[in-house]
Amino acid sequence: MKTGAKILVESLQREGVKTIFGYPGGVVLPIYDELYDSSLQHILVRHEQAAAHAADGYARASGHVGVCLATSGPGACNLVTGIATAYMDSVPIVALTGQVPTNLLGNDAFQESDITGITMPVTKHNYLVKDTADLGRIVKEAFYIAGTGRPGPVLIDIPKDVSTKVINEPPVPEKVILRGYNPTYHGHKRQIEKALQTIADAERPVIYAGGGVIISNASAELVDFATQLGIPITTTLMGIGCIPCDHPLNMGMLGMHGTEYANFAITECDCLFSIGVRFDDRVTGKTDTFAAHAKIIHIDIDPAEIGKNKHVDVPIVGDVKSVLRDMLSMLKKNGLKEAWLKKVRHWKQHHPLKCPSDGGLHPQYIIRQMSELLNGDAIIVSEVGQNQMWTAQHFCFRHPRTWITSGGLGTMGYGFPAAMGAHFARPDLPVFDVAGDGSIQMNIQEMGTVAHYKIPVKIAILNNMFLGMVRQWQELFYDRRYSFTELPPVEFVKIANAYGIEGVKVECSEDVLPALRTALDCDGPFVMDFRIEREENVFPMVPAGAAINEMIGGHPR
Repeated sequence: MKTGAKILVESLQREGVKTIFGYPGGVVLPIYDELYDSSLQHILVRHEQAAAHAADGYARASGHVGVCLATSGPGACNLVTGIATAYMDSVPIVALTGQVPTNLLGNDAFQESDITGITMPVTKHNYLVKDTADLGRIVKEAFYIAGTGRPGPVLIDIPKDVSTKVINEPPVPEKVILRGYNPTYHGHKRQIEKALQTIADAERPVIYAGGGVIISNASAELVDFATQLGIPITTTLMGIGCIPCDHPLNMGMLGMHGTEYANFAITECDCLFSIGVRFDDRVTGKTDTFAAHAKIIHIDIDPAEIGKNKHVDVPIVGDVKSVLRDMLSMLKKNGLKEAWLKKVRHWKQHHPLKCPSDGGLHPQYIIRQMSELLNGDAIIVSEVGQNQMWTAQHFCFRHPRTWITSGGLGTMGYGFPAAMGAHFARPDLPVFDVAGDGSIQMNIQEMGTVAHYKIPVKIAILNNMFLGMVRQWQELFYDRRYSFTELPPVEFVKIANAYGIEGVKVECSEDVLPALRTALDCDGPFVMDFRIEREENVFPMVPAGAAINEMIGGHPR
């Protein structure tokens, strides 16, 4: 005989869960009582939103399903932003929420919220468990749904009486079979042949690679394919790391804050091989001018993404790794497009990313110093805004799953708790959170968590005393009318010290490298408050509604 809480904990253990991020409350007390004697590691965050982001960071860094736990009502609602963040970026997490007893459902009981209704648009699937006998099966299904096909978050809402009821646990089926859910993993052979022929016929091919490459662990296949045919690669924000930063075929990120040469190449290509991407607005700019002269091939495991934003000539539904392996096995060697590669190399030489060298404390310099020091052997997490774009542009990522950021939802406050989760996924690597002074304050209370558990996350705050990206738009498009974007100065090191965390304030470029080295050598968490140039902008930049080759802040063409 077992309680529902015990069935839940044992079910999590069968799924290989080792770490849970959560915050207790009344209706989840039976679950927490069972956790007390279990082998599961529970990390007590200081806010439920941080639990969801930490589970997300864990999933992205490890490739496994992350788990978070919250109580009913406000606890469950506080997970929503984190769940939506995971949904937008196809991250597999299972969110466990407590609920009022089943006999009180719909009665506006204390701390009741319809969390399954609230999260329906931002979960891959969700469950309200009404029978303890279903709990083991539901947990198995939830992990299966979260981690297969196009990954995403799944929520399980557990009423208190479901967790306290004692039953003879029914057997759980070894294999999950869900009617109507059968992801397509293998691409259609005829479509793959058509794609290969389209690439062979092209004179100016470009590979446009996104987060789907990393999710399917297909980086090696991607680089092999591109190298054999000599095709330059540009990545989305979520695809960074799928090809080493210094690979000669890597053109960096494309889109609104992409490299000039990547945007030029997309504009002039005659074949766009799109792999695990969404054609989102931050990438395409003005849609009808994006790769306007190209035949478009699109691989994606989610058929809903193909043709959603851009007409596709050769659609291939399937897992990226599986399809690329099939393409490699069917590949016939063709001559490299030397004239095209020469043109791309010319653009890269004459349109590099800029790093000011006037002696001021510039964020680009800080990121480059961090990159040289860590040499690709670290996990870099970012918040959202200018700090995110500078990191994406100037840090040299050499491996997949070493760059973690909120892409689709653009969630400020994401980076710090996600960095905590990344540490538990990869304790063998240093973890740095690059933050702005605005976004770090959204979940700054998690300093209590990293201090409590001695989590060695290094926090690099690019502090310009502005909501930097919004201020940049106000400067460029609103006549410098800085409406409610200036932030008062904050002594972040003193806040860190109050939690028992070491830190340093940096105000000149000569102190950047020593501060980074001190942080890296510190056994625990460490805060670096970099007082950067206040009105530094992220360039190049594609204005809203413009074509991606119509960039401002770049080089004359």
